[in-house]
Amino acid sequence: MTPPDMETRIAESKAFVHTFHVEPKGSGILDGLRFAVKDLIDQEGYKTSCGNPRWRDTHPVAPANAVCVDQLLYSGAVCVGKTVLDELAFGLSGENFFYGTSLNPKALDRVPGGSSSGSASAVACGVVDFALGTDTGGSVRVPASNCGIFGMRPSHGAISVAGVNPLAPSFDTVGVFAGTSEVLSRVISVLIGCDIPSEVSIGHVHFLQEPFAQCDPEVNNALQVPVDAIRQAFEGRSSETSLTSITAGSPSDLHDWYITYCEIQWAEIWSCLGPWVAETNPEFGPTTRRNFEHVRNLDRGISVKAVRRREFYYRALKKFIGPSDLICLPTTPTLAPLKGTLGVDRTVEDYYPRTLSFTSIAGIGRLPQVTLPLGNSNDIPMGLSLLASEGNDAFLLGAAQTIMKLNNP
Repeated sequence: MTPPDMETRIAESKAFVHTFHVEPKGSGILDGLRFAVKDLIDQEGYKTSCGNPRWRDTHPVAPANAVCVDQLLYSGAVCVGKTVLDELAFGLSGENFFYGTSLNPKALDRVPGGSSSGSASAVACGVVDFALGTDTGGSVRVPASNCGIFGMRPSHGAISVAGVNPLAPSFDTVGVFAGTSEVLSRVISVLIGCDIPSEVSIGHVHFLQEPFAQCDPEVNNALQVPVDAIRQAFEGRSSETSLTSITAGSPSDLHDWYITYCEIQWAEIWSCLGPWVAETNPEFGPTTRRNFEHVRNLDRGISVKAVRRREFYYRALKKFIGPSDLICLPTTPTLAPLKGTLGVDRTVEDYYPRTLSFTSIAGIGRLPQVTLPLGNSNDIPMGLSLLASEGNDAFLLGAAQTIMKLNNP
């Protein structure tokens, strides 16, 4: 039974579509931990809404848990509910036309970020110890940054997506939110099937020039202390690194990475979700409706060149990042937007391309990325991100714990 005070906190968070209590199926390193699941991920006995009532009503009850959910249950964790998301995971704000906006408890007047908004909110509100989300173009990293918690997008393919509704499969990942780096490491160790080292030897830290240069001033100011701490700790083993140096002199900027990511993602979204949209003609919120009109009318021929560009960038990153190296950048270029301003206020109309240009790097490179809650501007949190080489997820989490100790000695 859920204690009355917890029921109140759950209601205030506005994070949940359903609450329930699913006992563990086994025992392990997650014993005693509570978690929630983004309602894009199947939970046995429940319909998966994907953030849209029409999707829920046109699909059957899930006959089995997603593989990632069972991994957690067999490792001792208790599942307590399914969480709100942007419709069909096609958004970054966390403002759902049908289910509302989950609470960002660290900045009450600002969006939690999406699309995994409810999962981030549930962790930030202290309702659960960790939560599952999905991350295609930033849907774990952005809300983790906005809500001042830890979040990780793993290497593409590192965690099973069986039982997870697809958005853009060549970028889709299952990600994790947690209130502490220790809990994050325990959960990821279960999901990727390997131990997380408590200490690692970090080779070189690359501070990526373009994201730092294109951040809003308050973001750079808020991250200055942790960035300086890293520079000092790795003096002689850190540098300012440009995207052009990663691509071996071939001209490259953040806009190129953004366009490459989007042209592939948009084509994949319509291939995955277009048949259902065309058949059911569902009601969408205004933003989601515009998004689907755009991908419906996309010139799909542009994806041919985009895939070739992605392969070039992917191979450049693979060659550039050593097995003990890190790339460091702000998780987002701006503070979390005020509620109700996205798509309305012209001063934030470039929020999506700016943010996706930052998050596209890990997506294109298939790299693991962790965002650490190390920034704060007038009580508004923001994250600092670390990326490691593809498949080097365990090292990245070990490195994240090292970086956290620098800032919390």
